[in-house]
Amino acid sequence: MNKITQLFNIQYPIIQGGMIWNSGYKLASAVSNAGGLGLIGAGSMYPEVLREHIQKCKLATDKPFGVNVPMLYPNIEEIITIIIEEGVKIVFTSAGNPTTWTSLLKQNGITVVHVVSSSKFALKAQEAGVDAVVAEGFEAGGHNGREETTTLTLIPMVKKQLSIPLIAAGGIATGRGMLAAMVLGADGVQLGSRFAASIESSAHENFKNTIINCKEGETQVTLKELAPVRLIKNKFYNDIQELYKTNPSIEDLKSLLGRARAKKGMFEGDLVEGELEIGQISGLFEEIKSAKDIIDDMIREFDIAKNEIKNL
Repeated sequence: MNKITQLFNIQYPIIQGGMIWNSGYKLASAVSNAGGLGLIGAGSMYPEVLREHIQKCKLATDKPFGVNVPMLYPNIEEIITIIIEEGVKIVFTSAGNPTTWTSLLKQNGITVVHVVSSSKFALKAQEAGVDAVVAEGFEAGGHNGREETTTLTLIPMVKKQLSIPLIAAGGIATGRGMLAAMVLGADGVQLGSRFAASIESSAHENFKNTIINCKEGETQVTLKELAPVRLIKNKFYNDIQELYKTNPSIEDLKSLLGRARAKKGMFEGDLVEGELEIGQISGLFEEIKSAKDIIDDMIREFDIAKNEIKNL
């Protein structure tokens, strides 16, 4: 057994990222049923909607699953209360200080994992008492680290500093990518983009089809003054670049961004004005697959690649 399969009591060290507008109970339960760890993405849910998804996930799988909680959301206290009340056993926290909620969650018997983009934050998470960290490289879709450290360099740097299990994320979607991350020191991997383009993802079909047609170089990190985010280059992205030519203020950028852009793009399928968050690895995808097929394909490829490198 490896450290991650042991920590979460799962078959494979594969975690599905808790992505906003993509990660409802259907995806989380499908990933868990296929041997990975599914996560419900609380970031795009009102508290009572989250409760409903947790309850439906319990009915859809008897395997472990968790909830991803971005800590910058205003109703965070209510979300944490619901997670505890519903008996969720695994929580991944992100976008905030891990010391805020880790001890309360652990007091309630919850395994806590924190998402970081640097060795410095990985150490802070370890000091806060988390059970594992996800180190996410700059290739990842959606909100990203300011340090611009890629997964290839981030994983060995974090590994050097940590004594707790390490999960690699950012640019991983294949069995070969998983093996590479583990050779670099990761104990498991987290996939976002590949599961966003799955049958069970709650994303709009327009967005899923855009992901699988995305080519190399068609995503870019922007809006670094607000919070760095990797997007597909559509009209909204181009509007941001045009605004940058005018030397905009923070307020100008906020005004263009407005509200609910991510929902408009990923959940409602507005490919023109929506915020389409996806990682660089999407350039590899050719079809929308079931969560089970994604995991089965990964494990098959992982085993083949592992045998190949024995002969190097």
